[in-house]
Amino acid sequence: MSLNVLIAPSGFKESLDAPDVARAIAMGVFSALPSATIRIAPVADGGEGFTRAVVASTGGWSVPMVVSGPTGRPVTAEVGFCGGDLGSERTAVIEMAAAAGLRLVPRDERDPMLTTTFGVGQLVRAALDLGALRIVIGCGDSGTNDGGMGLAAALGARFLDEHGEELPPRGQSLAKIAEIDTSRLDARLADVAIEVACNITNQLCGERGVARVFGPQKGASPATVDALAHGLDHYAAKVFETTGVDVAAMPGGGASGGLGAGLVAFTGAQLTPRWEVITRYLDLEALIEWSHLVITAEGSLDGQTPNGKIPAELGRRARSMGIPVVVLAGQIGDGAHLTHDAGISAYTSVVQRPCSLAEAIASTDRLLSEGAEQAMRLVLVGRRLAA
Repeated sequence: MSLNVLIAPSGFKESLDAPDVARAIAMGVFSALPSATIRIAPVADGGEGFTRAVVASTGGWSVPMVVSGPTGRPVTAEVGFCGGDLGSERTAVIEMAAAAGLRLVPRDERDPMLTTTFGVGQLVRAALDLGALRIVIGCGDSGTNDGGMGLAAALGARFLDEHGEELPPRGQSLAKIAEIDTSRLDARLADVAIEVACNITNQLCGERGVARVFGPQKGASPATVDALAHGLDHYAAKVFETTGVDVAAMPGGGASGGLGAGLVAFTGAQLTPRWEVITRYLDLEALIEWSHLVITAEGSLDGQTPNGKIPAELGRRARSMGIPVVVLAGQIGDGAHLTHDAGISAYTSVVQRPCSLAEAIASTDRLLSEGAEQAMRLVLVGRRLAA
């Protein structure tokens, strides 16, 4: 009997995007079982590869452009447009990681006090220039913690200090904001619908606020985390004073270093659980039902995975159909066992010997293929034992 295998991974941060991860896994599966029938469904979770995945699944197209990166240096990003039935809606697709992702910040320069989402705002403005009537923005893999201040500045907002001087739109300016001037915001924002695919559990402020939970991953020291958290508290108060939008504890407001909050306050965006957005463009329910086995992948599998991450979302749906799910992870962290309750049948790290993070990143393609092959061979052993 042929084995139907669905390969539906997310990307590996700073290494491979979801389509490339899927191809590497497919090679490993074929090495172990050449007779397998494979379907590939890259599931970019809003981070790296989101635009590419949505454009590919809808038969759309992309427009490359140069924008400001998270450190201020120019980077090449793109605005995608959906094709097919969605083409007539002039739906643009943007991923914040392409303009403000952690991968774009050199390791020796990682300081979320200094990075900015300005380039994301430039992408939104470019989508408007290209005639978008609807914009879908993927939030994930960010290298910023500016609350969306940079995005707003690129769209015309001005952030002034106590002397009336304009502040640079980055994390270290948050606590210095005395006034927010929105009179010059791009007027076209009123005529476009913006939807944000994000982790709706992330919030801007508080003990579980974005600075405290994710700041260290972006290079923040304990002192920097405290400064950013204080700055975001102040920023939230000023945003409420200016716009009437309370972003402090808004579900999803902490997405991508607070970009979610900035998008709601300054563009009127709607924050949507990323799984809802993803499944709108990819019929994963039907693909899971077709399969005998689902293989997914995540850069890091840990106790946070059940909180809206792709492997757990796939696991829950596959479990309801009686389909096993195997996860290939770059690393296994604390609490990974909790993913079993979310429908994950088994997980394994693709890193099988001690090596540096730089080595692992450079070898991700090979490690995924080898890991997929070995995982598939174990699946075949199980089938023989069950026969």
